[in-house]
Amino acid sequence: MNRPAGDVGESDSRARAARTKRNRTRAALLNAAGTAFATQSWAATRVEDVAEAAGVSAATAYNHFPTKHALVAAVFAPHLTGLVAQAERDVAAGRPMVEALSEQLSALARLSYRHRGLMAAFTSAVFEYTIRVGGLADPTDEGDPRVIAPLLETVLLLVRHGQATGELRGQPSAADISGVIMNLLMIRSINRPDEDPARGAELLRTVLFGALCPELLVREELDDAAPSA
Repeated sequence: MNRPAGDVGESDSRARAARTKRNRTRAALLNAAGTAFATQSWAATRVEDVAEAAGVSAATAYNHFPTKHALVAAVFAPHLTGLVAQAERDVAAGRPMVEALSEQLSALARLSYRHRGLMAAFTSAVFEYTIRVGGLADPTDEGDPRVIAPLLETVLLLVRHGQATGELRGQPSAADISGVIMNLLMIRSINRPDEDPARGAELLRTVLFGALCPELLVREELDDAAPSA
């Protein structure tokens, strides 16, 4: 039997109210967590304290984010959206991959510096989770911070395309060299948090192109060594 129109409208209204409340709670938790992770260490930040700052119970916080790993990744993920989108645009436009990768590495170094507290917390979460599961990220694991905040994709998309077009050497594989670059970026976010982003980007660039386009670095060294006119 069909439900009265009034009952349907009332049900829809309750559903919208519940969604609005849930979205507001999630936003409050993310804001509180962002502040906590940015100002405290990974170890010192507790989900219970984040929940209190957001004005909700710990049970509610865990209902939204089942682990602290998922919480920090959810805070960090929006910072990667623009970088992944830029990589996709560069590939679609057929932009030279050396140029695109150089800019992407600079952007990553700036991100790591600007949000160094959060970056260090995310790095700690990733390393801890990786040790726990003992392997690479599983795309079906919704609790893996590497899946929630796909930092690797910011470089992997470009390297994979550059190797497919022949702009970059085919070895090491796109996944392997991208992993090396991301690990280097993350490790330095912990032991060199105040490093000048330009210097950090240059190190990343040297490692990446030293493996995939060493002739580029040789040409630059020759140009630097050449006497000025």
